[in-house]
Amino acid sequence: MQGEKRSESWDPRSSASFWINHASRALMRLQDGRLRPLGFGMRQMPVLHALADGGAISQKELARFAGVEQPTMAEMLARMERDGVVERGPDPKDGRASRTSLTRRALLRLPQLKEELIEVEREAMAGFSAAEKELLLTLLQRVARNLDNLGT
Repeated sequence: MQGEKRSESWDPRSSASFWINHASRALMRLQDGRLRPLGFGMRQMPVLHALADGGAISQKELARFAGVEQPTMAEMLARMERDGVVERGPDPKDGRASRTSLTRRALLRLPQLKEELIEVEREAMAGFSAAEKELLLTLLQRVARNLDNLGT
């Protein structure tokens, strides 16, 4: 048609973002599959990381740490509490607030969680030299920083 600009053919598989997304989704599926028998999921990782030392943190602090809104964190913590991963107790400094900590059972399973994630990383990086792994990490960190800067 006259006057219309014809878009050129574009194959998404020629884009880095396609492969980053593809690899991320595949990793999440594999990691979730390995963590599910332990009672964990990859979306819980920011909370598990923040509470791994056995301390207790407020929902507000956890939301900030995870980079999510408080209602999103509230839903996640409710599911984690239901599943026996976290427990909530009163905040000694603020009677209206609560602090969240990992259950004893979850704390005892953290070493196995770490081993599963290390094994998935080994499998995903099979055949890469140490230099290639370091380069990939550096490049992905740059992509993440670029994207983070677009949001500010």
